Amino acid sequence: MVEGQIYKIHSDFYFIDDGNSTTVCKVREVLKKRKEKILVGDFVEFENGLIQNIIPRKNYIARPSVANIDQIIIVSALKEPDLNLHQLDRYIALAKYYNISTKLCFNKNDLNFDKHLKDKITQIYKPLGFDIVYTSATEHSGIKAFEKLLKNKTSVLCGSSGAGKSSLVNAINPDLKLRTKAVSEKLQRGTHTTRHCEIIKLNDTSRIVDTPGFSNVKFDFLMPADVDKLFDDINKYSPSCKYSDCLHIHEDGCNVLANIDRIDPSRYKSYLDFVEEARAYKELIKYEGIKTEHFKKTINNKAVVKISEKKRRSSRRTINQNLYKDLEDDE
Repeated sequence: MVEGQIYKIHSDFYFIDDGNSTTVCKVREVLKKRKEKILVGDFVEFENGLIQNIIPRKNYIARPSVANIDQIIIVSALKEPDLNLHQLDRYIALAKYYNISTKLCFNKNDLNFDKHLKDKITQIYKPLGFDIVYTSATEHSGIKAFEKLLKNKTSVLCGSSGAGKSSLVNAINPDLKLRTKAVSEKLQRGTHTTRHCEIIKLNDTSRIVDTPGFSNVKFDFLMPADVDKLFDDINKYSPSCKYSDCLHIHEDGCNVLANIDRIDPSRYKSYLDFVEEARAYKELIKYEGIKTEHFKKTINNKAVVKISEKKRRSSRRTINQNLYKDLEDDE
């Protein structure tokens, strides 16, 4: 069998790069029965036009669905649309949730934005350890620094629509000609120009994952007590809180609140908003039973399709009926 990486998925067809050539495959039927979802970025084994096996991932992002990436680069516009620190915190927290290395790029450096904005960015995000670059895709400034962030990596570019992600990629490699679209003057926001995930070779050393965007990031999938783990500047104080499930809002003996003057107000506001989203999720599942049927089991370190108990009973009942029918025929 040949090993390769899926760089694009269209309908039921999987486009695979094995390092020497590209192949279009479909999925072996047994993988469909296991309900195993195959993502862009997955390494697979294939032969005769069929994907036979999925190689375990080192990481993945659920939405947009992509696997085996080295880093996330969050691209934000300094102007048009105005920089939204709350949205930036969402992307940072999402990357933290998936434990993927993150870097920050602030585009449209040529526009007339608040002169104190860069100082604020440095004050908030530099102490958190982020590499930060400033670029202008239209004036081609900062492109070399941006390209350096991408070197020898498979990177996912995320950020609000209109931030200039596609323009930055085109500035590095104009031959790619990724679609771009101007920001709406009325709404002051862009529209997504990418419709599906695809790994694109940027140059000899770098690859990027072109994605449809991360516009609907919400933390309605985890418990409120876990939100502080997504904020390094808050989580470093939480181990000394009086209660292990402290939410750092108004609790007695909260070490985060005792050090609140050391946390940027915009970061703490983002934290509170994410906690509320997590609380809504907790209430939603509080009185709902969540039952998951497992479609596979492991035997001798190999995944095999699992037949439900109901189907097993039905099958045995059918066998017994046929047995009695044969006995009656013999008589």
